[in-house]
Amino acid sequence: MQRTSLRRLTGLAAIALLGGGPLTVPGQASAAPGTPLARQVHTAGRVTPTGTGVAFTWPGVYFEGRFRGSSVGIRLDDTVNDYDVRIDDAAPITLVTPGSTTRWITGLRGGEHTVRLAKRTESPWNLAQFGGLVAGPGGRILAAPAARHRQIEFIGDSWTAGYGDMSVSRDCSGAGVLTRNSNADQAFGARTAKALNADYQINAWSGIGMVRNYNGSNPGTDYRTYYDRALQAVDESVWKRPASWHPQVVVIGLGINDFSTPLNPGEKWADEAALTADYIAAYQGFIGTLRHRYGLGTHLVLTYPDLSYRTTALADAIARIVRDRAASGDERVSSVYYDNAALGLDLLGCDWHPSLHDHEVLAGTLTTAIRGLIP
Repeated sequence: MQRTSLRRLTGLAAIALLGGGPLTVPGQASAAPGTPLARQVHTAGRVTPTGTGVAFTWPGVYFEGRFRGSSVGIRLDDTVNDYDVRIDDAAPITLVTPGSTTRWITGLRGGEHTVRLAKRTESPWNLAQFGGLVAGPGGRILAAPAARHRQIEFIGDSWTAGYGDMSVSRDCSGAGVLTRNSNADQAFGARTAKALNADYQINAWSGIGMVRNYNGSNPGTDYRTYYDRALQAVDESVWKRPASWHPQVVVIGLGINDFSTPLNPGEKWADEAALTADYIAAYQGFIGTLRHRYGLGTHLVLTYPDLSYRTTALADAIARIVRDRAASGDERVSSVYYDNAALGLDLLGCDWHPSLHDHEVLAGTLTTAIRGLIP
């Protein structure tokens, strides 16, 4: 049974790939008329300025603010994505494809409140826009909460993006079912960061690999094609890393799509050995990119699940990468193996992806692994 489920681990993950206080991102947030956005909200996500706020595409981007009063308005322009809004510690309110609107949250008790807006879904090809907060009658938008001391960056594919994690069925083939049941804010990355009181980025794209995408799709592109972008599908959108973003840990989960399906005729690799060699070289190069960006002090944690139903190439490659980095003097590269059977993963999410239960388990495993790595 475990082998069957893992065989479909990324079965439809290529859908997304083929589908077509101050703000803590200095120099990237454009002030909106009236109350500047830069004084309203805190975010660690990749955003880029628009005329009235910020635009973004990566999943899990979040904005945190504070206000006084019994209501607050949230300016959004997005007809594709879903969002969760959380006031204080209350249960989240889900906004389904809100469109171009100011969405009001009313009926709150008077006094000071926190508000958190988080993008649940993936939209590489759609520009989402956030225009800031609006105070209700008699209320006031307060200074943004301070940035957290800890920072974690999560890099990966559908597992990291929270693909289908809210579903109670593996069959998500109906119109809109996958989108309604995907939530990056409940995936292991967000859960791990919250457990460690860390700001975070989720820089993930379903169906994508380090050198090979799911089932050989979209040859000529891979994760490295898009990593440096503020807006995933905009070629000229280069992310200008602010000096304030310097994560103590970067968690990388790339390799499922590279190895979970056999090579097809016509692909560039003659056999799995050639694919593995290319994967290792590319991964080492990508680590070099991260080292150039963040320095040797940042811990890099390479994660991978059990793909032994088809091949041990991924596990073997990760072990070699960690070993080679250590031999070269880079000792802050480690790995975390997600043993699906030992952890009790049920893979009951859409298309045999991790379920909400699984993401809780993965977050616990990852939190334990990196708790001692960051001060």
